[in-house]
Amino acid sequence: MNHWQLEKPLDAVTFDCDGTLSRCEGINELAWQNGVGPVVEQLTSVAMAKTGLTDDLYAERLSLVQPNRLQVEALGDIYFNECVPMAAEVIDLFQRLGKQVYIISAGLQPSVAIFADHLRVPQSNVFAVNVYFDKAGNYLEFDQSSSLTSLGGKHELLKEIKKKGPSILHVGDGMNDVDAKAQVKRFVGYGGIYYREQIRQCSDFYIRSLSLAPLLPLSLTQEESTFLVGKDKAIYDEGVRLLLED
Repeated sequence: MNHWQLEKPLDAVTFDCDGTLSRCEGINELAWQNGVGPVVEQLTSVAMAKTGLTDDLYAERLSLVQPNRLQVEALGDIYFNECVPMAAEVIDLFQRLGKQVYIISAGLQPSVAIFADHLRVPQSNVFAVNVYFDKAGNYLEFDQSSSLTSLGGKHELLKEIKKKGPSILHVGDGMNDVDAKAQVKRFVGYGGIYYREQIRQCSDFYIRSLSLAPLLPLSLTQEESTFLVGKDKAIYDEGVRLLLED
């Protein structure tokens, strides 16, 4: 048995969205569209790599960006167009193996929901931050009661998800994901888009490849892996190869 293989099957796999399932960092994409890219990108970088999100930082970025409804909805398709290699295939396999798949994101709910539909993740398993617009579609505000806009939000959500099945693997690329580590069986940091040394040091395992294929050997028991055939087996083997390269 390889050192990365789990002894018992997982109940669920939970994913961050921006910078993990998709190359796109949504708030940065919207910021560049609206002429405030550099300042918002800097705020995002500090939050992801060092401080984690705070309510004030979350509000500041949206106040700068002022995204309209059409932009926010279009972002869902941008997420999918920028989907990382093997993300859709890995999610599909987890679901066929009977594992619940969740997306837990500080992104905007309409965008993340559209992306989740593309990935065939049920809306009941999607958690993000609601955003509100006026009748003309102009930005008004975000849901300030959401726990996901600051550290501790993913931690609390995972505590609730554990009630449905206690063995969870979470994968993400930022400090808010690290903050949730205590609630899961295994935390996998993802550095295929943004390599962050601080996240790597806090991870049980760290994926440096662009592809999410390594998540398969990190998520399946030896027994589960023996049942894989065809394309599924090929993705698993590619994941093992990439793990051994790191």
